[in-house]
Amino acid sequence: MEPRLPGRTPTRAPTEIGGLPDAYPTASACEVTAKLIPSCGAWWGVAPEVFTGRSPGPALKRAERRMGRPADIVHVYHREHDLFPTAEERAIARDRAGNRLLLINWKPSFDRTWAEIARGDLDERIDRLARHIVKNFPQRFFLTVHHEPENDVRERPGSGMTADDYSAMFRHVVLRLREKGVTNAVTVMTYMGAPNWAAMPWFERLYPGDDVVDWVAMDPYVDDKVHSFDGLVNKAREEFAEWPGFYRWMQARFPGKPVMIAEWGVFERYDQPRFKETFFTSVRQEIRDYPQIKALVYFDSPHAPRGDTRFDTTPGGLSAFGDLAADPYLRATTVPQK
Repeated sequence: MEPRLPGRTPTRAPTEIGGLPDAYPTASACEVTAKLIPSCGAWWGVAPEVFTGRSPGPALKRAERRMGRPADIVHVYHREHDLFPTAEERAIARDRAGNRLLLINWKPSFDRTWAEIARGDLDERIDRLARHIVKNFPQRFFLTVHHEPENDVRERPGSGMTADDYSAMFRHVVLRLREKGVTNAVTVMTYMGAPNWAAMPWFERLYPGDDVVDWVAMDPYVDDKVHSFDGLVNKAREEFAEWPGFYRWMQARFPGKPVMIAEWGVFERYDQPRFKETFFTSVRQEIRDYPQIKALVYFDSPHAPRGDTRFDTTPGGLSAFGDLAADPYLRATTVPQK
């Protein structure tokens, strides 16, 4: 296991909420709340080697070897009838050589509308999943339900896919899982992080409610208009002048909730061979200016929809990414032992 920062063990014992600790002591002076919020710095995570055909276990081992440290969070994707965490994912979470948190991304259906799910048409599927989780995985994990809903919205009467339908679907899935015993899922509402969608008149209505959302997240990518970390998390466009940027909006809209960058990636710029190196350096320089961001989860793929987001396509990029991954701010809190 990679060495952690030295520190003292907390002297106070964690208090209990609903039979689960509200704060987990760690190897350092920092703690982790029941909602998996680190008290110091931010979690470091990865969606490893996506679209390569490798399953999560081998992909993660390769990605961790490439970046030079264990991930705190491992992002995995599921759909429809899948039961999760799988045996492989449970092994990842429980590996004593690299204790990790799972971020599970689930789209419950591709052929049922949000309105149909909200009225209970998939309750048997949800209940089956709940039984699986209760039986096999009592540990805390992150769960996001149908991430990036913006480009699936069909804001017309009867579509079953309006912003209100999404909100109702998310609420129904989370409340149904809880009713069936899944009390260990830390819920994440994941937005695309794109100004054009945020400017839509229905955008605010996507939010399912504070009682069913523990973290808010965005999935911004470094396109040709982004040059620094601030430009990534606060994307703005002249044609959407009233939009302040996602981090600023989240600060104002959700002042008490932790923010997760659930996916972020830097596309290759073949005319700027040192761009990834420069960008990763900017993240390291600027991350402390965004204290509400409590998790950074990199999307590592040679075949992302808009390009190559691997962090090690150049020696300089690999070096800068390794420096970022090793930064004390992203190693300050230890993932609690399961």
